[in-house]
Amino acid sequence: MAFNLHNTLTRKKEEFVPLDDGKVRMYSCGPTVWDYAHVGNFRAYICVDVLKRYMLYKGSDVIHIMNITDVDDKIIERSVQEKK
Repeated sequence: MAFNLHNTLTRKKEEFVPLDDGKVRMYSCGPTVWDYAHVGNFRAYICVDVLKRYMLYKGSDVIHIMNITDVDDKIIERSVQEKK
């Protein structure tokens, strides 16, 4: 499975090489939804999902962990404003 990804540390495209041959471990941030949902909320989710599906299609064993933002101050504040 040979493809390149942009490395934000080096600011260059680099070939993706799994740490363990054929096994890919991914961690990503999921959608942050604290106001009305829009396409921008799910951009990161969709990009990572497409990448994961591509790796699965190419035969890699993928373990993907995604953070889902829970209730925080912004959600509580909006709820108080809308009296919900």
